[in-house]
Amino acid sequence: MATATTQIQLVPASAEGAIGAADEAVDLLLETGRPPGEILVLTTGEQHPWAAHELSFGEASYWAQHDAGDDVFYSGIDAQRAGGRPVVIVAVNGDTGEPTASALSAAVARAGALLIVCGDPQRFNGLLGANA
Repeated sequence: MATATTQIQLVPASAEGAIGAADEAVDLLLETGRPPGEILVLTTGEQHPWAAHELSFGEASYWAQHDAGDDVFYSGIDAQRAGGRPVVIVAVNGDTGEPTASALSAAVARAGALLIVCGDPQRFNGLLGANA
């Protein structure tokens, strides 16, 4: 889904603050008119509290919300079923080793217009290239 015009933004955040930074990014996008169904939020560590809550009702219900595509969707970065959306936000709230670096590269491919990474700028500037 990524194109030559996919914009990449980095929001400096600690692992403990990454989900909060991602939530703030979602709020800002919604306030500026971005439709909720265009936003996918991925986490590298523990699930976002919304995802954990929705998964408590079962996998079928959780993925039905993803497939409906009418609201912001939250998932783990390694969930292959979470398809691309115009805006992908990655909260780097866990592992920052090679598995996360590989998953972050895959997140770039999932983003249509915008990829926002909430994490340590020192860790991801090189990986994301000059656009970050």
